[in-house]
Amino acid sequence: MTVIGEADAGDDPADGWFPESVAARYDTPGGANAPEAVTAAVDVLEDLADGPVLEFAVGTGRVAAPLAARGVPVSGIELSRAMAARIADKPGGDAVDVTIGDMTTTRVAGRFSLVYLVFNTIDNVTTQDGQVDVFRNAAAHLRPGGLFLVEVGLPDLRRLPPGQDTVPFTVAPGVDGGGYVGFDQYDVVTQEFTSNHVTVSPDGTGRFRRIPFRYAWPAELDLMARIAGMSLKHRWADWDRSEFTAESTKHVSVWEAGSST
Repeated sequence: MTVIGEADAGDDPADGWFPESVAARYDTPGGANAPEAVTAAVDVLEDLADGPVLEFAVGTGRVAAPLAARGVPVSGIELSRAMAARIADKPGGDAVDVTIGDMTTTRVAGRFSLVYLVFNTIDNVTTQDGQVDVFRNAAAHLRPGGLFLVEVGLPDLRRLPPGQDTVPFTVAPGVDGGGYVGFDQYDVVTQEFTSNHVTVSPDGTGRFRRIPFRYAWPAELDLMARIAGMSLKHRWADWDRSEFTAESTKHVSVWEAGSST
């Protein structure tokens, strides 16, 4: 098997972990891109919005574009130019005002009713200080009483027996040979983990991609919000607003900015 590294020739290093080679495949149908998954997220965001909204790590506009198509004024911050370049091609995407920058520090003009960060992207910030900066930056963009929403999965640590640090999450054989294997590798001391993706084409050519993350428990995120002057308003197990329980594998959490934020 030939292994292709984490970045392809021609990728811009400034795009970080989401260069052109990733952006070109990011909107592959299914999973988080399935119409029902997008609609579920957009329904909640539209309901929470009471004026302009801002998406951190807006990506290819998977959520921002359909939200803008419903008439909600949407701005976005995105580090990867390769990802952001695809927003305008989506229905509603031409109405999304995008700023290229880092969501931990980049400021855009205006105050927003809602800032949101979806699909585990808070974990892409790989230090606790950086994640606190995300919360502080969100609070700085919110008007009094505004909301900050984060969608993120919970680490699958309950599946780790003593001495094991790796959890497979997908094994998918290809219909014509080849296939895909995905697994997470955890460091429970630092709360850092890597998501590892191995894709093999029918001709035996392989692609390996390894992305670093940092997980944070809901209580830790609540403390980050508190540091930023916000307090928990909602926590759901998913976009359907179902109850968050010990068996939940993810959460959608919403914090409210105080009057002095």
